[in-house]
Amino acid sequence: MTEFWESSFIKNQEMWGFEPSRSAVLTKDFFVRESVKNILIPGIGYGRNAQVFRDQGIAVTGIEISKTAIEMARKHYGKEMTIHHGSVTDMPFDHHQYDGIFCYALIHLLNAGERRKLIRDCYNQLAENSYMVFTAISKAARTYGRGKKISRNRYEVFDGVKMFFYDRESVDAEFKKAGLFEIMEVDETYPFFLVKCKKSSPQV
Repeated sequence: MTEFWESSFIKNQEMWGFEPSRSAVLTKDFFVRESVKNILIPGIGYGRNAQVFRDQGIAVTGIEISKTAIEMARKHYGKEMTIHHGSVTDMPFDHHQYDGIFCYALIHLLNAGERRKLIRDCYNQLAENSYMVFTAISKAARTYGRGKKISRNRYEVFDGVKMFFYDRESVDAEFKKAGLFEIMEVDETYPFFLVKCKKSSPQV
C-alpha cells in the first residue's frame, strides 16, 4: 500500500505543480477571517496546499504517509514545518488542539469506517469553537459510476484507486454530528464539495 501512495504521489506532483488548490485559497481566506493561528493538514503531500496558510502567518502541522512527499515538502518549503510520517487512519499523532483543520481530497479515498474515524479524530483535535474544512469528490464527477462497484457510491476507478462519491445527503449524514454548517460546490480538477464544520461540543 505504501508503494502505491509513493507512485501516486509522484504522478500527482507532476500534474498539480506547486500552486495551491482553489479550495486551499478559499479556506485560507476563511481561516484568516476567523483569526485562525495554527492548523493541521492530514494528507499534506508535498506541501502545495500548506504554503498559502504559512504566507498568512498560520502555523502548519501535517500528516503524510509518503516519505517522498515529506522529503519534497522539506526541500521546497523548509524544515521548520512539523510533518508526522504515517497514515491518517492512525491519528492522532500528537495531543495538540488546533484552531483549524484542512483536509483536501482525501476523505473520499477511505472506506466508511475510516471516514468516520477521520472525521471523529479531526473533530477531537480541534479547540473549542474552531473549524475544520474538508474537500470531498462529488457524484457530478465524470468518473462516478465507472469502474468496479465496491459498495453504494464507492467504485474502484483506476489503478486500484477506490473512491466514495458524495452528494449533499451523504455529506450531511457523515458530517452533521461534527458541527456541519456549510456545504459549497468547488470546481477544480474534479467537482468537489467544500465542507465546513465548527466544534461546539467536546467530542463526536
